Amino acid sequence: MVAKVEEKNLSDWKFLGHSVHCLRIIPEAHKTETNKDKGPAILLIHGFGASTTHWRHNLPVLGEHYEVHALDLLGFGKSSKPGGLPYGGPLWKDQIVAYVKENIGRPTILVGNSLGGYAALASGAALGNESAGVVLLNAAGYFSEDKKPTKGFWATARKTVAGIFLKNAILQRIIFENLRRPSTIKRTLNQVYIDTSNVDDELVEAIRQPSLDSGAFNVFKSVFDPAGPQGRPLDELFAQLKSPLLLLWGNRDPWMNAPGKRATYKRHTPTNTKEVVLDAGHCPHDEVPDQVNSALLEWINQL
Repeated sequence: MVAKVEEKNLSDWKFLGHSVHCLRIIPEAHKTETNKDKGPAILLIHGFGASTTHWRHNLPVLGEHYEVHALDLLGFGKSSKPGGLPYGGPLWKDQIVAYVKENIGRPTILVGNSLGGYAALASGAALGNESAGVVLLNAAGYFSEDKKPTKGFWATARKTVAGIFLKNAILQRIIFENLRRPSTIKRTLNQVYIDTSNVDDELVEAIRQPSLDSGAFNVFKSVFDPAGPQGRPLDELFAQLKSPLLLLWGNRDPWMNAPGKRATYKRHTPTNTKEVVLDAGHCPHDEVPDQVNSALLEWINQL
């Protein structure tokens, strides 16, 4: 049975003047412990179109043992979706680094899925010794040897949509309207979860509701703009990373070609990187949360 933890919504925090939705869970025991006794903090970072809700099965379990934070990246979830921002890895890296410095203030383990995995790695590299570790769950991103990001779901989606975007504004809107339909969201999730038990109404609504916000369409266009910021290659970030690295792979991910990408990772990640392979799809933290929580806690306890 999961112990009751204190959960706080840090609703007043802003980045670049824009509101950011974030959560903090503090174990009861931490109220009487020093920072040294508490161990590292944990920050959970969602993927494209998702939000803090995607960590629903991880937050309460991890929060029994460690101070756990989760935030909605600008442009997603309940965070602001202002126009004119260069949505992409560099912006979200800066947001995460600022959050760690301003709201946590001590070494933090950065945990990210998909697009959030790339943001976690970039942030971990930028934070240096303030990063206690980085955990990647089927992270997006490209390697220098790819020349440009042409492999994997994220690059394929951008390339496919880009041609349409450059030609027809009406088609842009049609694509966006279709993608945010509940039936489309559920169908997409069913494609990337091997066990679809957790593809429920709560998850579908957590993805759909933010897409109804003013500004959501402009965020969508900006993210898929081929001229938008790509961020640095994964191998450069791995080389800069000073903290321990854990790779949690959903090995049946149809978007990321996980077996092939794992082989590429092995050529570039530090020798002390730990890898755990799970029988899951693109979002193992929500599909097989018990396995992810167990592997993550075991790894942290050995740091």
